[in-house]
Amino acid sequence: MTPEVIEAGPVRLRPLRPDDAEDLAAGRDDPVNLRFKPVGMPHPYTVADAHWWISEGAPAAWRGGGAAYAIVDAGTDRLVGGAGLSQVAPGRGQAELGYWVAPRARRRGIATATTRALATAAFQAGLARLELLIRAENPASQRIALAAGFHPEGVRRAAGAGRDGDRYDLLAWVRLADDPPGPVPRLLPDLPDGRLTDTVVTLRRLTPADAEVLHRLHTRPEVVATRVRPVAPTRADIDRRCAVAESEWLTGRAADLAVCDAVTGTMVGGCALIYDEPATGQAMIGYSLLPGARGRGLATRAVRLLAGWACGPVGLARLWAGAATWNTASQRVLDRAGFHREGVMRARLPAPTPDTPRPDTVLWSFLATDPHPLPPR
Repeated sequence: MTPEVIEAGPVRLRPLRPDDAEDLAAGRDDPVNLRFKPVGMPHPYTVADAHWWISEGAPAAWRGGGAAYAIVDAGTDRLVGGAGLSQVAPGRGQAELGYWVAPRARRRGIATATTRALATAAFQAGLARLELLIRAENPASQRIALAAGFHPEGVRRAAGAGRDGDRYDLLAWVRLADDPPGPVPRLLPDLPDGRLTDTVVTLRRLTPADAEVLHRLHTRPEVVATRVRPVAPTRADIDRRCAVAESEWLTGRAADLAVCDAVTGTMVGGCALIYDEPATGQAMIGYSLLPGARGRGLATRAVRLLAGWACGPVGLARLWAGAATWNTASQRVLDRAGFHREGVMRARLPAPTPDTPRPDTVLWSFLATDPHPLPPR
């Protein structure tokens, strides 16, 4: 059992009281908290629901070997959120940690301080392993997990259940008793000031608002022809890609970027770095532009910016890119961006149809030790 009261810097974790009910109801009925609400939580969440949780739900959590805390401001003792331990498995020394923070108390480091303090208390009480289960569409919680010493472990397929019975995946973030309290080093750091730019082209992280443009780009026939399996994505596929782009970045799998006109901010294409071999310090890049942006050197600029970041702040030793043998335009971009042609990978890609041969790919590479070409004038 964890202590009744846990000090966590700007906040304190203590048992819930009847006078917390109004703040509890207001916080739990917030749209952000509702979006990622636990299974079975009422909506709308009323003061009566809050009183039930305070008098029955939370005490039951404690009796079951878990914990249910109010997060309160250390100075005023007013409730600003909640935290707890559930799914306790004593035989494995494991539990699931959860938290929520009221809108008026966000961006103050409360969730991170709470998660660190509660994890420390849980380990001192004898647990060996804690899990945070987070939807990929919730990057804010994943940033808190990283800051509090939790490592991305994998995907729990269909582990979450919605109010309407729909199932969804959850990412498992895990901290062990002997892990440092955080932050966890990231394979892919954030971009400096949120972008890379040479005053002509700007690269920034892909967001859900980019789905329409990205779908338009990736359903163009000439772009579809370069996809691994040359099949156009659905709008749902693109919506999902944009929704989880930040999560892919935080877990170190990929940096998915919008290519924008630096003057207008208009998105004109996309590029990505896929961290396919962390053990060898190698990643793959890809890129494409809408027709109106082609022929102006923008792809070359984007690849140079991406290569400079990858071989600089990220610390990669080697980048590679593959281009179809017929795609001479893409190969010219790589040549102008300082990449070296290494050869042809025979039959590398899946066949477009069952009765056609697997296509070859021309392999290009850029090393951290290669001279970085000057930006075009």
